[in-house]
Amino acid sequence: MFHFHSAIMLSKHVQPNFSHAQVVEMVKRLFKLTPSEIRSLPSYDDQNFYVAAIEGGEYVLKIMNSEDSKNSSLIEIQTYAMSVLHQNGLPAQTALPTASRQLMSLEEADCGYGCQKYLVRLLTYLPGTTISKVPLTPQLLYETGKMAARMDQILQKMEHPHLGVLQREKFIWSLSNVPLLEAYINILEGDPLEEVVKSVIHQYKTSVIPKRSNFRRCINHGDFNDLNVLVQPDESDGHRISGILDFGDMNSGYYIHELAIAIMYMMMEHPQPIEVGGPVLAGWESVLPLNEAEKHCLYVLVLSRLCQSLVLARHSVILHPENAEYLMISSRRGVHTLRQLWELGKEQVEKAWFQSAAQFRDKL
Repeated sequence: MFHFHSAIMLSKHVQPNFSHAQVVEMVKRLFKLTPSEIRSLPSYDDQNFYVAAIEGGEYVLKIMNSEDSKNSSLIEIQTYAMSVLHQNGLPAQTALPTASRQLMSLEEADCGYGCQKYLVRLLTYLPGTTISKVPLTPQLLYETGKMAARMDQILQKMEHPHLGVLQREKFIWSLSNVPLLEAYINILEGDPLEEVVKSVIHQYKTSVIPKRSNFRRCINHGDFNDLNVLVQPDESDGHRISGILDFGDMNSGYYIHELAIAIMYMMMEHPQPIEVGGPVLAGWESVLPLNEAEKHCLYVLVLSRLCQSLVLARHSVILHPENAEYLMISSRRGVHTLRQLWELGKEQVEKAWFQSAAQFRDKL
């Protein structure tokens, strides 16, 4: 659903294409484990395998595409962030060290396009189903907001010598870089959506950028979406969050960006998108109350993320026509939601979100 990853920009020749036999050999050699079961998991441009070991334990073997594998310090920080969250009681995966005590290994192989290098990690397997597959009750939305805020609080305290690599100045998916979308707007030529996207970017420049100095800085996960959050049934017929996946979009940003991203993606899965913001906001504010500047910009930031998603999805369809149907079905819902929020306007939407958040708090 609605995932056009930063990696949409990659061409086929950088994708790993390891065989079953190669995976077995790699797991034995690097991690000294004997697989009892291996099955391929979906991935956009990497290769992921579920691995059960005879010695016990369930894992995900992640083989990174050769392009992203060049940026090992970024992958190292992402892997480290996951372990920090795990140590603080959040349900993130952790990497199993190799026999030589490394958290990842650079493996050389020819996957059909000459010899290339691929970063390999073995992560713990998290149980659960994606939140996209269960009813988004107000309580679960509240838990989502709360989890996103706790995650950012912990990430903000993280210390690491390479934190600088998270600056990612030209990263197209960062909510700090919304004006970079202007380079892609010609994709929408003649589409009624073009005017909305242009207006949102204008609003971003005039109302978000001037207030940004008052936002509180932090490190963002950056992709807290409906396929990256896992849930399991709880005791009271609802669900609880059992996993946070995919730290590939981590970047230096602001707390309010994470909240806007979470609201936007949860809206995509809800029959009444406007009803999502209140409970997510209430959960977030139970950990980190917003300041005035952050409140003022939330609406435009949510719309900005929707625009990023829709515009970059169209771009992706041009690059990968074989994914057109999948991308366009999910895109249609996004277009509908963007239009609805835009037509209701900032005042109406904010009123709905902030009033419903206050009512939700009163009930607790």
